[in-house]
Amino acid sequence: MTSIGSAIDKKYEILKKIGQGGMSVVYLAMDKRLNKQWAIKEIKKEGSGRNNEIIVQSLLAEAKLMKKLDHPSLPRIVDIIDNGETIYVVMDYIEGEPLDRIVNEYGSQPQERVIDWAKQLCDVLQYLHSQKPPIIYRDMKPANVMLKPEGNLKVIDFGIAREYKEENLADTVSLGTKGYAAPEQFGGKGQTDARTDIYCLGVTLYHLITGQNPSEPPYELYPIRQWNPNLSGGLERIIEKCTQLNPEDRYQSCAELLYDLEHYEKVDGEYKKKLKDKLKVFIISSSLCLLMLTTGFTGKFLAAREKNNNYLNKINISASTDYETKINTYKEAITLIGSDPRAYHMLLEAYKANNTFGDKESNEFTALYNANKSSFVSSEIDNLNIKYDIGTTYFYLYSGGDNSFRSRILKAYPYFAEIYEADNQNFKYNSMAESYYIIGNFYSQYVVNPTSVKEPAEEAYESLLESLLICIDNVEEYTYDDAAYIKLIMYQEIMNLLNDHRRGFALTGVEKAKVEGILTKAQEESKSLFVTQSTSVNIQANINRIYPGYIEALNRSYINAKERR
Repeated sequence: MTSIGSAIDKKYEILKKIGQGGMSVVYLAMDKRLNKQWAIKEIKKEGSGRNNEIIVQSLLAEAKLMKKLDHPSLPRIVDIIDNGETIYVVMDYIEGEPLDRIVNEYGSQPQERVIDWAKQLCDVLQYLHSQKPPIIYRDMKPANVMLKPEGNLKVIDFGIAREYKEENLADTVSLGTKGYAAPEQFGGKGQTDARTDIYCLGVTLYHLITGQNPSEPPYELYPIRQWNPNLSGGLERIIEKCTQLNPEDRYQSCAELLYDLEHYEKVDGEYKKKLKDKLKVFIISSSLCLLMLTTGFTGKFLAAREKNNNYLNKINISASTDYETKINTYKEAITLIGSDPRAYHMLLEAYKANNTFGDKESNEFTALYNANKSSFVSSEIDNLNIKYDIGTTYFYLYSGGDNSFRSRILKAYPYFAEIYEADNQNFKYNSMAESYYIIGNFYSQYVVNPTSVKEPAEEAYESLLESLLICIDNVEEYTYDDAAYIKLIMYQEIMNLLNDHRRGFALTGVEKAKVEGILTKAQEESKSLFVTQSTSVNIQANINRIYPGYIEALNRSYINAKERR
């Protein structure tokens, strides 16, 4: 074993042992050049015999396979060091808990959460299947999925993953976890392929949504609503289709599965019945219309249909498509049909997934949106949704202007103001939008040009505090990569805002406990984040540094206000 405190390749200082397998030990190490923590898997070569050689080669093959991959839901292999006696594999250190531990401790997981996890896992499997040659993971199960502190997932353990070989009739070795593995993983039923991973994912979803371990009695996958009648019929049909014994009866690709997950409510049998009824009416109506169509009208109709199909193809591109292609494709879709909000949502989603929304992205998006928003043909709720999506993108991600919290708030404010003015109680984010509006309104009145306005009244301060609490709770749902950095910036700026207005809180009679509670909550939330990037580490340290001084200054302000009275 490598000793604690030693340095591998003069770069990686071993901090502690964090795991051990049959032929390997895993350590937590600090990269002395980058000031970043990594996990290092140590693989000893010193054993003898054919079996030892096979295991070492298998572990090395796993590392080399992983090193070729680059996806946010996969751990990166950044270095492989072979000194002749020992192989060291340097990889991302993943802080979090495996999903099986979460289910064991808390039981079945909420439906919306499981569907969100399913989409993330679908995306990473689709990425693996899109490699050349495709990579078949073969071991999807809750124990191999880590939930990070900010909420996104990482798929680990590629020990039995393989590259799909078109010329093969079957796998060389039959491998898989009993209960989760597809029938073809145990031989005699052809080569494993993408549909094998879809089966394993279906069983994983079954375990997460029901809390029933398929590796334990009764060893059967019952319809999920047999365990919980309140679950969606659409989700039940999706899981049943994933776990069909015959691969031909399953989803044939992750893209097909992902589409149904995004529309799971529409997969329900009742929806399909309504759809069939509508289809009958449509066929009858279409037949009558066809009798009256002229050649010119038919041409226009076909052209419009082709344009619509082209639009749908562009907004439904693979989730594993590279960032630049995604951005350009969604912009092309908006150019084709600018009155449909869907492409705008997809474009914003791409910005968020890449953590990129500066002046360049802001300008290109608003140019498209402003040119077409008056022609939107969607419902009022859909229009409010796109405004909310734009507002939250600015609020949490915008890095333009002077890259300040104030810039983000003021950019987001007009969109939340429109939602606030609409006051549609059927809009599910109505109260959230109101909170963002109150924060934006406070900034525009009392922060941007404070010398020209009067001191806020107690009511304005109370509304601000309530909205800041909601803001802190909501940022916890932000799960994109670098989410920890975004959260830390938010906590720091909220604390600065409270400190700047501490005298006003004291003089207007706002309860000190409310202000102190939000300061403490922001500081505690920041401490709970696991960060390794130097920028995030510095912000986190600064929050811990300023917190005691802000509490002390707040206390002095309330003492002084009391003396003045």
